[in-house]
Amino acid sequence: MSALPTAVRPYFRAMQQQDVDKVIAIERRVYEFPWTIGIFQDCIKIGYVCRVFENQSDIVAYGIMSVGNGECHILNVCVAPEHQSRGLGRLMVDRLTAIAKRNKVRIAFLEVRISNERAFELYCGMGFNEVGRREDYYPATGGKREGALVLAKMLY
Repeated sequence: MSALPTAVRPYFRAMQQQDVDKVIAIERRVYEFPWTIGIFQDCIKIGYVCRVFENQSDIVAYGIMSVGNGECHILNVCVAPEHQSRGLGRLMVDRLTAIAKRNKVRIAFLEVRISNERAFELYCGMGFNEVGRREDYYPATGGKREGALVLAKMLY
């Protein structure tokens, strides 16, 4: 169950090209190594599942997922800092996996930084399990790289 009462839940909708400026502004505030504008534009253009939560005219969270061959890969889930700890990350993953299920996806994958304990706990609490590791997957400070935990969840 979400921590957000129904009355205050932001509207869930498809991300549009005109949303990219707002999305990238959140991305840059949350991540030390953000995606580029081009990555977001390409994800929309090639037909990935790109969704936002919008509260009035403000985008407060977004998620991006690729789907194919009975699998999905949740590529990015991000919540604006002032809206974190309200259940929106969990709700976004729930909405993305619901879309995946409607598309007959059997298994969902995602990666999380080894150091991101908060996200790891969230995903594990949602039924994702560690199935592997990717060494030197994410950029890190000082030109170094950080490993990723590969998580998966059977959807049906």
